[in-house]
Amino acid sequence: MLASSDPSSADSTRGTRSPWSWVPTLYFLQGLPYVFVMSLSTVMYKNFGISNTEMALFTGSLYLPWVIKPLWSPLVEMFATKRLWTVATQFVIAAALAGVALTLPLPDFFRMSIAALWVMAFVSASHDIAADGLYLLSLEKHQQAAFVGVRSTFYRLANIFCMGGLVALADQLHKSDGGWVFAWQAVMALLAGSFLLVSAYHWWRLPRPVADRPLPRAERNWPMFFHIFAEFFRKPGLAVILGFLLLYRFPEAQLLKLAVPFLLDSPQVGGLGLTNTELGLAYGTVGLLALTLGGLLGGWAISRVGLKRALWPMVAAMHLPNLVFLAMAWSHPGSLWIVASALAVEQFGYGLGFTAFMMYMVLVADGPHKTAHYSICTGFMALGMMIPGMWSGWLQDHIGYLNFFIWILIATIPSVLMASLIKVPENFGRKEPDA
Repeated sequence: MLASSDPSSADSTRGTRSPWSWVPTLYFLQGLPYVFVMSLSTVMYKNFGISNTEMALFTGSLYLPWVIKPLWSPLVEMFATKRLWTVATQFVIAAALAGVALTLPLPDFFRMSIAALWVMAFVSASHDIAADGLYLLSLEKHQQAAFVGVRSTFYRLANIFCMGGLVALADQLHKSDGGWVFAWQAVMALLAGSFLLVSAYHWWRLPRPVADRPLPRAERNWPMFFHIFAEFFRKPGLAVILGFLLLYRFPEAQLLKLAVPFLLDSPQVGGLGLTNTELGLAYGTVGLLALTLGGLLGGWAISRVGLKRALWPMVAAMHLPNLVFLAMAWSHPGSLWIVASALAVEQFGYGLGFTAFMMYMVLVADGPHKTAHYSICTGFMALGMMIPGMWSGWLQDHIGYLNFFIWILIATIPSVLMASLIKVPENFGRKEPDA
């Protein structure tokens, strides 16, 4: 057992390393490669004329590293510190981003860029294991609840940086007669440089909690590796836990892949016909700012009343606003501000609802091997995102956007059902008066 990973263990730098000095930048950096792989790449491939079916299938498959990352998460527990893993993988991701840019001028750029994204996705998934483990080891339970909204917020700010700023930048560079290849290479250079700068800051500023140390050399063996896995699968109510992790985001997994194509596609094929710049403003900036506010409010609410009391309002907030996509597909509003306002409503609700999901994963992962167990939770979450996301483009191509968004509303039923079955301890996540 790794007794030293008790959540009560003190951070050796507590008092000099405020969570505000590293949680925001850690989760901003965690968001950048994920957003690029899962979302920004869809805009890039849409600009290059790749079909919805191919785009959703191949970018959807890139969830796989996040699905299978639990297979190597015990190695992060067993070898080196979470801090070292975090910083080292950040520098590798910066290099991988630059590598993706080199594939774009090549004749077979689609296949080669997807291969480069696979490399980046595997390194990014490894970074997530270590960064989440460092977060869990460095903060007390009530701090974890209070900062779950902050980490979600800065993760989403990475979305704004990518889907707002970088998408608009690519559009402007393209309009300046640089062409899409030049535009996206310049965007990737900026992204890689930003990643490198923040990685250097983390080398200096990340905390060094007492509990952050590898297993003793005598315990670095295959029996311990499998023991860490077995401990997770012996958790009470495992079937409900896995069902919730796989299905809570079932409708969002499909919606997420087609939201950007819907906003960019011409009205002739059922889309809204936005430009990259308009997309960056409406979805990448206004929408994600609303999502950020939802995440902050969600974290604050859980720290005040606990996850159990906050759960059902957050479940409703997660799924009901999907109606705005159905309304836009039916009415095709001509005003950019109507579109931006509708997206703000949907994203604000999603921010609230996803906060509850993140806190539930903290609950499930609690124990002596929380880094590996949290990674297993996120692996199942990624599986629940990957499979529906891969088929979503094919489904939309066959039934159209309007019917697709009707299906998204029907797809909320499994999510609500699983939310009704989970068990949450009274006051879990709530900051107690004497804390």
